[in-house]
Amino acid sequence: MNPSFPSLMQTQCTWSCHHEMLGALRSKSSSLFASSRHLLRQFAAGSGSRRPPSFAAMSTAATEKEASPNQKESAGKPLQVAKRLEKFKTTIFTQMSMLAIKHGAINLGQGFPNFDGPEFVKEAAIQAIRDGKNQYARGYGIPDLNSAIAARFKKDSGLVVDPETEVTVTSGCTEAIAATILGLINPGDEVILFAPFYDSYEATLSMAGADIKCITLRPPDFAVPINELRSAISKKTRAILMNTPHNPTGKMFTREELNEIASLCIENDVLVFSDEVYDKLAFEMDHISMASLPGMYDRTVTLNSLGKTFSLTGWKIGWAIAPPHLTWGVRQAHSFLTFATNTPGQWAAAAALRAPDSYYVELRRDYATKKQILVEGLKEAGFKVFPSSGTYFVVVDHTPFGLENDIAFCEFLIKEVGVVAIPTSVFYLNPEEGKNIVRFTFCKDEGTLRSAVERMKAKLKRT
Repeated sequence: MNPSFPSLMQTQCTWSCHHEMLGALRSKSSSLFASSRHLLRQFAAGSGSRRPPSFAAMSTAATEKEASPNQKESAGKPLQVAKRLEKFKTTIFTQMSMLAIKHGAINLGQGFPNFDGPEFVKEAAIQAIRDGKNQYARGYGIPDLNSAIAARFKKDSGLVVDPETEVTVTSGCTEAIAATILGLINPGDEVILFAPFYDSYEATLSMAGADIKCITLRPPDFAVPINELRSAISKKTRAILMNTPHNPTGKMFTREELNEIASLCIENDVLVFSDEVYDKLAFEMDHISMASLPGMYDRTVTLNSLGKTFSLTGWKIGWAIAPPHLTWGVRQAHSFLTFATNTPGQWAAAAALRAPDSYYVELRRDYATKKQILVEGLKEAGFKVFPSSGTYFVVVDHTPFGLENDIAFCEFLIKEVGVVAIPTSVFYLNPEEGKNIVRFTFCKDEGTLRSAVERMKAKLKRT
């Protein structure tokens, strides 16, 4: 590999800033899991909420510190939030990362690498800052980045897109998702999700006033139940929001599944919002972009980002690719969400996307090694591990260890074993569907993965 594109294994992890920001949380989050158990019992008893417990106490108690006079005056007043967001709590990713610090646990929960991104990309950002590229960028992206995105998309999918009218740069893929939903979905429109799903999907659809329908992908292979999907589509269905490679399961939608979905969308005049942020982390099969299928480009918004591929998740550089008639709505929403994305980061992203193919080959090779360490270790520890063809996630059945549900298991895993996983019930409309499954990530250095595996092998006992 070209020496200007160093191996992921040569980079160093730095956590000092992360610890400084969250250090104050250490002493105040001890009541978290007791609260979560109470909420779980309420849920099981039919409390009316269809969301999982979500460790609700953390959003207030865990961040508490010495109160200012103004804080003392407002103490005891109910938290205020718009009704469309009442059921959503602090994200599970934030909560579990806090707990990892409190208990000194190895964090295989949240999907951020503990190693840094490539030097050539960081140097490009530094150079852009030094060159004075520090003011607002053009709203839909600097021309250099839009052109780099279009060129990369052509290389990956074979599609030629106009960087000026069909590419919109956003502040991460999460904003691209939000701009797409808020710009193209009207209140009362139906949108179909595949569960389990990335948690921002439901929250953003709720903000847009959409009616959500859900098709559940079930283990072991998480195949798309095409007949269920066909039955779910109605005259009110506006879009299908999908993710391939799929978080949290690691599933990659097969060409046959994509063709079936495409056929239904064309037949029923349905849009597709396709989240493809893990497209470069495809192991057992090649990634297929939904927009590349016959008849689908004109009804697809393709969503992607820099962070996962270049281990720079904190930069929040994303984009949406769509035909002009859909780009219009995306850009209208984007203009009033963030207007523009950070300028030096865009210049660096353009340099990143022009990396040689050898970068992506080494990326997959490095992650395949990490995946093997984790998967083999989880099997040796006693888990039933489900196949993962893409992303840097693996889901497992935790029930061999005798805990009642995914939240109880994750509590035990953190407190007694010292490893963090994510309970997947938060990724379903019906939490019961995910109660037997937890998610691990392997976007960590090999030493961290081996240490986590050894802890689990030593301390987990099958019942």
